Amino acid sequence: MPKLERSFRELDPVLQRHGHQAHGLIEVLNRSQQLYGHLSEPLLRHIARQLQLPFSRVMGTASFYHLFRFQPAARHRCLVCTGTACHVQGAAQLLAALQQAGLMELGVELGSVRCIGTCSGAPLVVVDGVVWNHVGASDVLERLQELNR
Repeated sequence: MPKLERSFRELDPVLQRHGHQAHGLIEVLNRSQQLYGHLSEPLLRHIARQLQLPFSRVMGTASFYHLFRFQPAARHRCLVCTGTACHVQGAAQLLAALQQAGLMELGVELGSVRCIGTCSGAPLVVVDGVVWNHVGASDVLERLQELNR
């Protein structure tokens, strides 16, 4: 058995449960990400071989769903709320400023979410699952830098 095949043995139970059939692709992708943290190209190629699917179909399916990732996760995640209340309070400008700040160098992945549901704290961000209310770009940057000290 080639070394590449052996390195993904943890996937065998889910592959067997679906009889190595294409209908199990989403569940196999989901379990793969749970096991390995992200969907690397070698892992996606392994899945394609195991399910007897073209690599393009596996990659196309994985890239369609926004919850699948192709790179290892950053140490921290910062989500800017872009819901109506946050938008009115400057979320677009906050997001733009954070995009310019080079957060990946701080180990921070930046994203946005439509609504957190705590509109009274607008504008707000969620960092590693914790809501930060009434924040500006400089506040967020300062606090993100503190996370890495």
